[in-house]
Parts: sequence; structure tokens; C-alpha cells
Amino acid sequence: MITAEQSEKLRAWFAERLPVDVYESLVSVTVDREEITVVGTVPAAESVKEFRERTREQRIEVAREAEELYRRKVAWGVRSGEETTLFTHLAVPVMTRLRQSERQVLDTLVAGGVARSRADALAWCVRLVGSNTDTWLAELRESLDKVREVRSQGPDIQKSQPE
Repeated sequence: MITAEQSEKLRAWFAERLPVDVYESLVSVTVDREEITVVGTVPAAESVKEFRERTREQRIEVAREAEELYRRKVAWGVRSGEETTLFTHLAVPVMTRLRQSERQVLDTLVAGGVARSRADALAWCVRLVGSNTDTWLAELRESLDKVREVRSQGPDIQKSQPE
């Protein structure tokens, strides 16, 4: 997990490198182990398709530099009003082990036509939890940042152990 400080540095890095005419404003830079997602606002008179075509070469250039430096793929998105559209983003497979009662939840979603497969059902569940617990997840992420900060201020265990 990336710290708030690292996230802010990453946002600053993109803000410095993106030409001023790419986005009207930079909304967010989000990162995980595989991907960096950059979202900005587009002018009201411009469509997502027009934005993608107009900025393609500029975004590719910045993405190549970022991918080499940060060893993560770069995804792009735009916000227009309240709607956010992501493009060129990853869908990463995740393996998990589920007990029968948990598999039955997924199978019910498939049987009910909510999802095409167990994988789709699990993704649906994750999106549902994420959209209903934003505040709790934000507090948890802040707590993790604090734990990292405290650990970094503690003694170096490697140096304090006798040889």
C-alpha cells in the first residue's frame, strides 16, 4: 500500500509533466501495486472521444516515462460533471479461497442473472462493498499511513540484533 506522502509526490510528478492543455484540472492520481490511474476534468464543450484523440500522444509520452520510473501501468480517465469515465485501465485477476457458504452467495448472484460467472459476482460484491464503505475504507487507509509513519521512526531491528 502506498502512503499519503508517496501519493502526493506522485500527483505532483504527473501535474509537472502533463502539458497544461491536457486536462482542465487534475482530479486524482490513484495508485496500487499494478496501476496508476490519472483522472482530470475536460472542458465542458469536449467529449471523451475528442479528449482521447486530442491528447493521445501527450498521454502516451507521460505514461511511458511513468511506467519506466514507477514500474506500474498508467491508466487514464476523465471527469465531466459528476460522471467519471476510465479508459486504458487494467483488470487484474485475483485468486481467493471461499468456503461453501461464500460460494453459494456467488452462485445465487449467477443464478439470479446479476452476474455471468463467479468471477463477475465477486467483482460485483467488491464494487458494492467499496461504494457503501468509502468512509470506513478511507479511515482504514489513514490508519495504515500512521502505522507506517510510527514504524519508520522506530529502531532498525536489523541493526539492533547481535551478530
